[in-house]
Amino acid sequence: MSASAIPVPPVVRRAVAGDGPALGELDRATWSTLHAVQPRPQPPYAPFFDEHHPPREILVAEMPGAAGEREPAGYIRFVPPTPLPCNTHVRQIQGLAVAHWARGRGVGRALIRAACVAARGEGANRMTLRVLGHNAPARALYESEGFTVEGVLPGEFFLNGRYVDDVMMGRPLAP
Repeated sequence: MSASAIPVPPVVRRAVAGDGPALGELDRATWSTLHAVQPRPQPPYAPFFDEHHPPREILVAEMPGAAGEREPAGYIRFVPPTPLPCNTHVRQIQGLAVAHWARGRGVGRALIRAACVAARGEGANRMTLRVLGHNAPARALYESEGFTVEGVLPGEFFLNGRYVDDVMMGRPLAP
């Protein structure tokens, strides 16, 4: 195998304010009713980061792109699910996107693992998420990373002319 055929793993880091435009573009490029319940974003686009979605909540995965330069291949947003003091031990994934060109290269898995490590570093001992019932690829990835179904809201969303379940998943964050 030649050196150029060796897969390059993603580098995961905390987002910075300057990542906003690239992450906004990535978010729009990956929008789909497979995972989104909000309508497709339309111009003028809102900034990716704002006072409710700061860079500190986001991890970015970078990989060499078409020109060989490192570029954002994906991101994950994980936050405390509520502001309640009794809930500070939990973090919730509230966004995961992988660029089309980077799919199948371990980006989503690397982001989930890095988010779990970072959440443990913040004192969390549990990670949760919500995923649409028809999003089989995402559900399979989460299950392979130790998440289990903890609840289902049947027919919670009406997307593309059909009712879609909202699936709650979670896992412990053991050291």
